[in-house]
Amino acid sequence: MKIYPMLLAMVKSVCALARKVRKHDPDLARQMMRASTSTMLNAVEGWHSQGGNKVARYHSSLASSRETVGCLDISVGCGHLSEAEVAEDLVRLDEIAAVMWTLARARK
Repeated sequence: MKIYPMLLAMVKSVCALARKVRKHDPDLARQMMRASTSTMLNAVEGWHSQGGNKVARYHSSLASSRETVGCLDISVGCGHLSEAEVAEDLVRLDEIAAVMWTLARARK
């Protein structure tokens, strides 16, 4: 899929940000890592699934992408990260969510 490099870039970046957050809030850092990796893993699993499982994986990827956004927003709100540090990932996550939403609704 064309979005794979974007997924991988997002995971790398969010996990690096999570390492910074871990100094202040280890639980939030773990959640950030889980949500970002779940976004990618569910997308990849969806590409290789069929029927209802395919749709379910895309929905899970979409939900995890939004959860990752929430983690980043919380990190900024708590002062662990700056808005500039998360800006690129927020754009990536919006694009990822749009693709997952489209794939979850595709009739195939």
